[in-house]
Amino acid sequence: MGGGARELAGYLAALAGWVAALAAAVLPQWRQSSYAGDAIITAVGLHEGLWMSCAAQSTGQVQCRLHDSLLSLEVHIQTCRALMVISLLLGFFGIIVSVVGMKCTKVGEEDPVTKSRIAVAGGVLFILSGLCTLAAVSLYATQVTYEFFRESTIPINARYEFGSALFVGWGASSLSMLGGSLLCCSCPAKERRGQQYHRQSQPSTAREYV
Repeated sequence: MGGGARELAGYLAALAGWVAALAAAVLPQWRQSSYAGDAIITAVGLHEGLWMSCAAQSTGQVQCRLHDSLLSLEVHIQTCRALMVISLLLGFFGIIVSVVGMKCTKVGEEDPVTKSRIAVAGGVLFILSGLCTLAAVSLYATQVTYEFFRESTIPINARYEFGSALFVGWGASSLSMLGGSLLCCSCPAKERRGQQYHRQSQPSTAREYV
């Protein structure tokens, strides 16, 4: 795979990861009611996310309510909120920086070394974005697992388990880090050697024609 094709593939993968991270941050299905156990309750399904909690009834009606107070939220929810916001900001700047540094764009093409460095910087931003998403989703999943096995007095069908947003977040982090790694494969050192060789070969060529 050529350098330009590799950068384009990495950019598309990272962009898809950023969109998936945005969807995961907005979705309220970070944890949902557990349907394990003998007495399964299907009348109402509860979902909770970083920003709201929802109740889905068996009739199909869904009611959602935003979290009222920021300070009254649990620490792990506030931490996951901050990590997801940082992840989205890093990914947004990575999208802009990578467009400038990619070989398939004409911005700054007169200096390929600097252009490659900008592409690498965009890849680093995408990798950091993926790590923040991975940290947020894994922290929330750890808390859900801890509460599921800790609260032995609560019936198992009244506890919470993993929601679909967690799996979306894990996929988003994987795509962002994969795309960022492909963008980081743009090595400016090779292009610098090529530029130096081109500059050294110009005087000798001129002398031959004289």
